[in-house]
Amino acid sequence: MTSRFRIVEVDGIPMSALVQEAERPRAVVLALHGGATSSVYYDAPDHPRLSLLRAGAALGFTVIALDRPGYGASAPYRQELTSAARRVDLAFGALERLPGSSGAGVFLMAHSSGCELAIRMAGDERGADLLGLEIAGTGRHRHERAMRLWREWDRERPAGPALREILWGPPRIYPDDLVGGARIAAPAPSYEGTEAEGWPEGLAELASRVRVPVHYSLGEHEMWWRAGAGALADVASLFTASPRVAVHEQVGGGHNLSLGRCALAYHLEILSFVEECVLAREAVDRERVG
Repeated sequence: MTSRFRIVEVDGIPMSALVQEAERPRAVVLALHGGATSSVYYDAPDHPRLSLLRAGAALGFTVIALDRPGYGASAPYRQELTSAARRVDLAFGALERLPGSSGAGVFLMAHSSGCELAIRMAGDERGADLLGLEIAGTGRHRHERAMRLWREWDRERPAGPALREILWGPPRIYPDDLVGGARIAAPAPSYEGTEAEGWPEGLAELASRVRVPVHYSLGEHEMWWRAGAGALADVASLFTASPRVAVHEQVGGGHNLSLGRCALAYHLEILSFVEECVLAREAVDRERVG
């Protein structure tokens, strides 16, 4: 099975995605990548075992890895995409125009900077019909190591080595050719810097609007955000309107969970949660009919 690159137009903006369709999908997983990368994050080059698209399709889920607004085909229009509301509209518009049957519905999944768009979508009135939401590689408090490395960078070292250590450490948990992200890199739109500055405060307000089941993941070796049981519980507590919030610490995982050696284990964890959400939706539908 191979993914297809698709482009659709939404309000005059081309939106691109990698798509892998299941023949009779149980549901659609819409996956939103993090910063300075693209949809290929979810389809690791030359590592099919790590691919969310392949794992999802093999289990009966169509997977759409969307290039977020300002990336992929929409990159030339990034100066027009500073409005968060417009980015939400573009993502929903692309979802409507991309492939056929959604089965029981759409599950939204996001990593790192992509969580900002995902939580906005889930909290939007159009997000009420989502099956659920997975967020990973995000949080409320920076990891102490990340804060120390950034202070050292400000004083005496270039940003590159510090950033690489935070986002790609320890290197042993990733395939050698993926460490550092050169194979999946893409220029980040300027709006991401603005969103990042206010994210810890904005997260709480946005999370309170989400009314669908939520799954929150952090890697065992996460170094950008504070990790561990306390950090997982802290973020989970923000989703006050969600009917269910599950948390997961991925053994052997770092910041970039979908590119690590643990990627298949992580993707199976999330796809299991998606299946649970599908079963819950089907049960509700049966009650309505009965």
